Amino acid sequence: MKKDDCIFCKLANGEIPTNAIYEDDDFKVILDAAPATRGHALILPKEHFDNLYEIDDAVAAKVLPLAKNVAAHMQKALDCDGLNLLQNNGETAGQTVFHFHMHLLPRYTDDTLNMDWEHLSFTDEEIGEIRDSLAM
Repeated sequence: MKKDDCIFCKLANGEIPTNAIYEDDDFKVILDAAPATRGHALILPKEHFDNLYEIDDAVAAKVLPLAKNVAAHMQKALDCDGLNLLQNNGETAGQTVFHFHMHLLPRYTDDTLNMDWEHLSFTDEEIGEIRDSLAM
């Protein structure tokens, strides 16, 4: 089901024109309107889910195979040197549109996109506590 006030629902369902590079019954893949790299694209489900925590399992199962196929096509068509997949959940994690989406970021040796982060260290006891709290 689409959400009437969601910009990504409108983009995914053809209510707003896009630079689409792929579409099927479940998804539309569009070029990002404010790209971070040449060829930066978004995978948008046509059905509305706020984030990863809410996405239907059947839809989620289709996202990674689609990302793989689009990424392989990008590598050939754009001759990029690498590719990042990025999927943000929640404002703190950088999500600005609350409709599940995945970024495909073709990477080039000379691009200026910086995705480095500081690596943390924890004691063995802290690692054990984290592990135990996350065990399913």
